[in-house]
Amino acid sequence: MNDYLQENRRYWDAMAEDWVAAGETSWRQDDPSWGIWGLPEAELKLLPASMTNQNAIELGCGTGYVSAWMHRRGASVVGIDNSAAQLATAARLAAEHDVPLKLIHGNAEQVPLPDESFDFAISEYGAAIWCDPVLWIPEAHRLLRPGGQLTFLGCHPLAALTAPESGDVNDERLHRPYFGLHRLDWREVEVDPGGVEFNLPISGWLKLFRETGFRVLDYQELQAPPGPGDDRFQIPRSWGQRWPSEQVWHLEKLA
Repeated sequence: MNDYLQENRRYWDAMAEDWVAAGETSWRQDDPSWGIWGLPEAELKLLPASMTNQNAIELGCGTGYVSAWMHRRGASVVGIDNSAAQLATAARLAAEHDVPLKLIHGNAEQVPLPDESFDFAISEYGAAIWCDPVLWIPEAHRLLRPGGQLTFLGCHPLAALTAPESGDVNDERLHRPYFGLHRLDWREVEVDPGGVEFNLPISGWLKLFRETGFRVLDYQELQAPPGPGDDRFQIPRSWGQRWPSEQVWHLEKLA
C-alpha cells in the first residue's frame, strides 16, 4: 500500500475503540443522519428511497452503519474498510442486528471485486477523505454499472483551507493555498484530525469527474444547524453556520 494508506490503517486501528459507541448509536437509528452535524436524510436525500434488488457498496465503511441503512432499504451490501479494528465492530453489530453484510479488509483504491458489480456506491468520510481521489474515484467508476450512482460526503475545500496546521479549530484565515489543494498530512499533529487526508478544489473535482466518466447530478454544501455553541471535529458550530464545513457530491456513471 501507499504510505498514506499504511498510516491511515495504523491511525484508525489505534482509535477504533473511540468510535464504537457512536457506531452502536447509528446502527439503532431508524432514520439516517449524516456528517458531523447529524443532518437528517429527509433533508439531504443521500440514499435512494428504495434499494430493493440493488447491489450497493460502502467505500470506507467504518463500523458499517451506512451499510446497515442500505440493507434496510432492500439492498445487498458490501462494505470495505482499511481498518481491521473498525471491521471487527461492524461484524459484531451486523450479527447483533441480524444484518447480512459482506465485509472486506482493504482500501477503496483497489477493491478486489469485478467490474460493474454495483448499482450504488457511497462514502460518508471513509474513502471520501482518506483515499486519494485520483485513484478511488476511477475505482468507484469501475465498480459501478452504467447508470449507477456514487454519492459521497466529506470535508468542504473551504474547511481544509481554514484548518490551522497545528490542528487547532478552524478560524477565519486561509492557512494553505487553494490552487494545488490535494494532500493534507496531519501525522505530526498531536490532536485531531491525524492521519493523511485528501481534498481538491471544486474545479479539480469537476475535472476529475468529467475525465473519469461521471456526470454530476447534484452538489450540496452543508450548513451547521442552530444549536449549542459546541465544536465538531475542530469545526466550531458558529463557523459551520457561516461557511460550509462539508460537501456532498451526487454522481452518475455515464453509459
